[in-house]
Amino acid sequence: MSDENTLRLMKASKRRYLGPHTSSAFSLDPKHLVFTLSRYKFVAKMLSGRESALEVGCGDGFGAAIVAQEVQRLVGIDNEPYVIENSENVGLSEKIVVHDILSSPYPEKFEAVYSLDVIEHIPLEEEHLFFSNIVSSTKENGVLIIGTPNMSASSYASEVSRVGHINLKSFSSLKESLSRYYRNVFMFGMNDEVLHTGFGSMCHYLMALAVQPINCD
Repeated sequence: MSDENTLRLMKASKRRYLGPHTSSAFSLDPKHLVFTLSRYKFVAKMLSGRESALEVGCGDGFGAAIVAQEVQRLVGIDNEPYVIENSENVGLSEKIVVHDILSSPYPEKFEAVYSLDVIEHIPLEEEHLFFSNIVSSTKENGVLIIGTPNMSASSYASEVSRVGHINLKSFSSLKESLSRYYRNVFMFGMNDEVLHTGFGSMCHYLMALAVQPINCD
């Protein structure tokens, strides 16, 4: 049941299209969207008040709306034109552009960069390019947040996920990789939508907060 005020707000609100990536996720497993959005909430709280932020691998930009509430300016990039062209879902289309971080750094430096559910799709031989171009897109005292499924939980992943996840990280290997590019790395784990600092091997999902990029131009 809705009261009159709620009904008025619903009628006045613009109806949003979820976007191709998010619509697919909702159709396949609606509860997974809860887990995904909780990751974006963590990013938003960690980056609250930042002047500028870059999302690498933003998809259709659905999660970016949460981070956009907390930062002054947000740019999202993705290498898939189709999802960018259909990213009108959250009214952020002017801040979401086609750009492949493996091809070059973004032509602007940001106070913060974050990338969720991307690195596991990056071939290991291109990982250096991925991180070095992110560093080159980051200001001197900038931060990076990386989120990725934990290698130790791969046996519970769907067959579709297993095929696409070609560069899974463990708790220790993600920290080791990031430590080559950032002076300080802080590790967290997630199980469903719960963030914690529990035993690394029992985390379904990994979140890393890296600060002070090394050799930042």
